[in-house]
Amino acid sequence: MKKMKVLTMMLLACSLVVTACSGGNGGGSGNATNAPSAEANPTATKAPEAEPTPEPIDLGGRTIRIAAWWDDKPKGETAGEIARLDKMAELEKAYNFKFEFINIPFEEYMDKFTTTVLAGEPFADVAIMEFKRAIVPVKSGLVLPLSEFTVPGNDINNEQKLVTKLPALGGDEYAFSPPFVSVVGLHYNRDLFKRLGLEDPQDLYKNGQWTWDKFLELAKEATRDTDNDGKIDSFGLSGWPADMARHFGASNGVTFVNDATLADQASDPKMIETLEFVNRLVNVENILKVKTGNKMDWNETNTFKDGDVAMSIQYDWNIGDLTFEAGVVPVPKGPQSDGMHTYANSALNGWFIPKGVKDPEIVYHIFEEMRNVPPTEEYLGQDWLEARYKTEADIQMAIEHVNGTGMISVEEGIPDYPFFGIMDDIIINNQSVTATIEKFKQQGADALAKLSQ
Repeated sequence: MKKMKVLTMMLLACSLVVTACSGGNGGGSGNATNAPSAEANPTATKAPEAEPTPEPIDLGGRTIRIAAWWDDKPKGETAGEIARLDKMAELEKAYNFKFEFINIPFEEYMDKFTTTVLAGEPFADVAIMEFKRAIVPVKSGLVLPLSEFTVPGNDINNEQKLVTKLPALGGDEYAFSPPFVSVVGLHYNRDLFKRLGLEDPQDLYKNGQWTWDKFLELAKEATRDTDNDGKIDSFGLSGWPADMARHFGASNGVTFVNDATLADQASDPKMIETLEFVNRLVNVENILKVKTGNKMDWNETNTFKDGDVAMSIQYDWNIGDLTFEAGVVPVPKGPQSDGMHTYANSALNGWFIPKGVKDPEIVYHIFEEMRNVPPTEEYLGQDWLEARYKTEADIQMAIEHVNGTGMISVEEGIPDYPFFGIMDDIIINNQSVTATIEKFKQQGADALAKLSQ
């Protein structure tokens, strides 16, 4: 506690210095404190004694390492990147340290994280991880919770303009990120919808009619032989059934695994209902375009780009190269929807501070302050969204009704959890949902039991 108090005072003092150096751009981290007013003690007969000025932080030339599976250092190609580089140089001078950005190949990343932290020598001071991969380090005690390295004055504990808290994982808050917009929704080929004379999903959503049943109705209407040659050339749906199961599950109020309690929810009636619906979409209704010949091939995620598919659950990062105009709505609401979640957040990334990092409070403070630069966009995510969506209505739908509605999904990151076994048996082997869930029940329980130990 004494160390935390001293560090807090140092951070407060240094944030005042850094803010002054940066010209007070209005985007402060929330660490600055207000001087007491003259009215604070109107009966005082003499000025209060000034508190001793804390020693400035001198990191002695230390290197602060930031790791990702890409090069996260700003390239200096935009005004925002130049501003961040300037801020980083300012911080390096103020605290006497150097930034180092580490780029580890994705396939080596988690092994590198685990082995170095277990050895007491974390390979980075701040490391990004997928939430679904981070559940194991979290449950193994290899990352620090936010409460161990943030202080009340940090922006993350106030307005969160610089850094925002990410959802809890494994029952506590560990991850943080600069504010961002993420869109995982039901995307539809607006050009094809107009040619086929179909109802616009955005109108249906606004009228409270955007449900599984209405979605299926549209998908069936869109599946046609438009040139009367005896072959279907317009399809209602495409995509990866593994993702469909997760996203439709979230829209029905359930995930395969509860990350907080590590409860297996594959046999939950809401998940059974979801898997029955996905099986119907893929194997019964004849609405799905399968380009690769393998229904469970991840590459079916890209089939929507062909232009002859009406609808697909897509990620915003995968629609930047479409040759047609795509609209977006939340994944349609399931019968048991909780009203809060519209998709499974299975691809969420967050920044974590590993166990064993020296002075994590200072490391975090520097991470936060390096984002204290003037904004270059009129609204959060402007450049990203406007490069992907053609209309203001789509951008508003993405921001107001999709962003922030994800349900944390971690089943894919749990060793030996039979997620793909379940999906293969249902989708490829045409096994019944209930029989499949019963078949894999013990394997799922064993996998979660190992993680709980």
